[in-house]
Amino acid sequence: MIDQEQVHKVANLARLELTSEEEEQLTTQLGNILDYIEQLNELDVSNVSPTTRAIDVSNITREDKLQPYSDRESILNSAPEQEGEFFKVPKILNAE
Repeated sequence: MIDQEQVHKVANLARLELTSEEEEQLTTQLGNILDYIEQLNELDVSNVSPTTRAIDVSNITREDKLQPYSDRESILNSAPEQEGEFFKVPKILNAE
């Protein structure tokens, strides 16, 4: 399905420098891959729904729970500027 000249052309387009041995090896490997894909194309998948994963994956992250930080004062004291209980940051939006 694929010959060494095509592998050479694609390698050139990808800016890859391959030796003739590497081109020959890739020709064989890519040919095997394309043969396998051709086998898959022969399967009837008209009744198979499309999927993004081979197995179902669910969200395994924990639920966020809001809780106060125990040492809030040390965090505020390390800020360059503070205003009351809050960090003071430069204004980045203009009134216009």
